[in-house]
Amino acid sequence: MKLTPNPFRGGDGPTFDIGAEVPAPSVDAEAPLALLRRCPAYAPTPLVDHAELANQLGVAACWIKDERGRMGLGSFKALGAAYVIAHDAMAANPDAPQTALAGRTYVTASAGNHGMSVAAGARVFGARAVVYIADTVPEAFAERLRAKGAEVVREGAIYEDSMAAAARAAQDKGWQLLSDSSWPGYMDAPHRLMEGYLALMAEAFGQVPESPTHIFLQAGVGGLAGACAAIARDHWGDAPQIIVVEPKAAPALEASIRAGRFVATQGPASAMGRLDCKEASLIALKGLARDADGFALISEEEAQEATDAMAAMGFETTPSGVAGLAAALADHQGLCGLDAASRVLVILSEGPEA
Repeated sequence: MKLTPNPFRGGDGPTFDIGAEVPAPSVDAEAPLALLRRCPAYAPTPLVDHAELANQLGVAACWIKDERGRMGLGSFKALGAAYVIAHDAMAANPDAPQTALAGRTYVTASAGNHGMSVAAGARVFGARAVVYIADTVPEAFAERLRAKGAEVVREGAIYEDSMAAAARAAQDKGWQLLSDSSWPGYMDAPHRLMEGYLALMAEAFGQVPESPTHIFLQAGVGGLAGACAAIARDHWGDAPQIIVVEPKAAPALEASIRAGRFVATQGPASAMGRLDCKEASLIALKGLARDADGFALISEEEAQEATDAMAAMGFETTPSGVAGLAAALADHQGLCGLDAASRVLVILSEGPEA
């Protein structure tokens, strides 16, 4: 595990080079919670106080926010795209939202659970979903998307290729692009999508017995990490150390922090498929440059060791789902400052692949 301290934390030192037109992440958790309370599938996910992991880490407590059962979709992503679509439906026709989006098509690219959220949201509110996937995405996932009513199109060798294809389709066919990333000229939908993730951390505020001292947040384009870090700072202030965790093969956020500006990265494919993103979301990057204390890179082996360890404890997940905890477990040099008084919060972000 490699840790890069964030010189931009808090905004009192050097200035991170990102445009004023890029908004910071929302901290309005009540907005998604108000819609979620109207959904019969919604219930807070559990927070597990895991004494065995705390003992293994040598800390006072290790709390796991378990997202594997989130709204029947198997990951935190259920809070994102489906929330955007629900918001659109309520804006279009609050009296009959279930049919408010008839005739509308949402298009996206996905390496995993984001596409499931788009598909599920579109089906509930009468819209159509088209999901582009790269050649590396397993066919089993394509079948899960189709089972949710989505049309699946394969295009491109990597996620960024399929994202470009989805954006072209939106422009050419008049469809609504719903990405979980943001870039120049595309901010509104991903900003609201990240707002949906705030519900996860808002639940955790009422579940943990006291403030954590360390929060480990896995990141692909950075949406989950950016949202959770922003609201954690708003609620707990400077108390927690916030560590963002990425694969060594896809250091999109860490490389940008080292450069002091957005940079695109390259690298081999990672088994942490949901985190294997070579370009960060600008909204997430802006927020994390302000809110994160450090950026950790973990190896494929470290992620797999954590996956196996969690499976042995009865928590089946994937290397992507356990990546935050993997960094804590791999910190043999004490880079993150964990000690006997530390209280660690991690997110188990998805269940095992079908």
